[in-house]
Amino acid sequence: MAHGRYDLTEFEWNVIKPLLPNKARGVPRVDDRRVLNGNFYQLRSGSPRADLPERYGPYTTVYNRFNRWRHLSDLQILTANVGYEG
Repeated sequence: MAHGRYDLTEFEWNVIKPLLPNKARGVPRVDDRRVLNGNFYQLRSGSPRADLPERYGPYTTVYNRFNRWRHLSDLQILTANVGYEG
């Protein structure tokens, strides 16, 4: 996968990966890194979620995962570990 401007670096991904919830929900999981990169793209660029580049997958998947993790407070943990100040 080619890395975009707002995509996680290898170092950031290696810090975040072990912190992600990995509970199966019946449907095979979409690549967590791709989804996170989509969330960071939207948050950092300020673009509308529906205008996400195709490399991040369906914007609904990115949005749904963001909401699920937000309610679990995982995004606070993730962004604190990467040092992202949003």
